[in-house]
Amino acid sequence: MKMMRGMLLALAPATLAALWLYRLPALWLIAVSVATAVAAEALWQIIFRKPVKIKDLSAVVTGLLFGLSLSPSVPLPVAAAGAAFAIVVGKQIFGGFGKNLFNPALTGRLFVILAFPGVMRPWLDPVQLTTAATPLQIFRAEGITAPLAALFVGNVPGSIGETSALALLTGFIWLAYKKYANWRIPAACLSATALIALAAGDDPLFHLMSGSLLLGALFMATDPVTSPRTQTGRWLFGAAVGAGTMAMRYWSPLPEGITFAILAFNAVVPLINRFTVRPPFSSRGPSR
Repeated sequence: MKMMRGMLLALAPATLAALWLYRLPALWLIAVSVATAVAAEALWQIIFRKPVKIKDLSAVVTGLLFGLSLSPSVPLPVAAAGAAFAIVVGKQIFGGFGKNLFNPALTGRLFVILAFPGVMRPWLDPVQLTTAATPLQIFRAEGITAPLAALFVGNVPGSIGETSALALLTGFIWLAYKKYANWRIPAACLSATALIALAAGDDPLFHLMSGSLLLGALFMATDPVTSPRTQTGRWLFGAAVGAGTMAMRYWSPLPEGITFAILAFNAVVPLINRFTVRPPFSSRGPSR
């Protein structure tokens, strides 16, 4: 529970930024996502006669992360369906907290993307609350990058919790300081992203602060349940997520790919652990 409270505190800056930028649409999305996630977890545990453990706050964290990953125009019933899917399919089917293979919040986001095509696309400008293209969509279509200051503060269209780099970085610094998240995964992910952008002749800061990269790299790829156990594995995992994200940005029809990249490499975490965890009696000592 201590770690979940830490996660909620770390997500507070991004949540406040979402409420400031998107106002009531953000408030309703967050409220519905969190309430549905908690209700779905409690209902599953009651139906299958398991101890109800909603007080551990893991469902609240999943619901909040899922809500922050949504476009402000997503209908509330779709948000509720995605939050329920995140808990039931992303978490409980695997046996509950600590046993899931995939990040639950991203599992719910992928469900929304695939089951409700187009529902994430009507993005809103946070200043005028009118429909607008995201910085990555404009970059893909016209090769124009958004002002870095706007990306840093969050005055650009996007999912409600992803646009403010300042808020996300502030929260993660505290999370890493308290050792609730391993800094190596985002360091590797962001480094791979920047290096690939440089190799392609693009502005690395634009790629680092646009789209869902920071939200995913700082708060979802670092999920201790679905990420590697060893330091070597974490470097490999983070770099693979960053490279996968950039590959989708450059060569897929979708402008953003961190959701797919994290979930894809969640699937190979057991393999990464297998090849990076040393035998208990290795003469070289335990992996660090």
